[in-house]
Amino acid sequence: MEIFMWWLDLDLGTKQWLRENIGAGEFPLPVLHAIAEAGGPHPDTVASVLTEADWDFIQTQSEFVD
Repeated sequence: MEIFMWWLDLDLGTKQWLRENIGAGEFPLPVLHAIAEAGGPHPDTVASVLTEADWDFIQTQSEFVD
């Protein structure tokens, strides 16, 4: 599922962590669970949780005033 379809369902803490850790290769467990609960990739695919396009969205398209 495309990130824009589940981004709005993420809690602010998770969004902030993602914005502060652009391109991170590892995620804290609460961040993985929040992404999965919002409809994003499931934590079983930790190695490829977010794609390069997802990171581009987070960096350029996500609103800092959620």
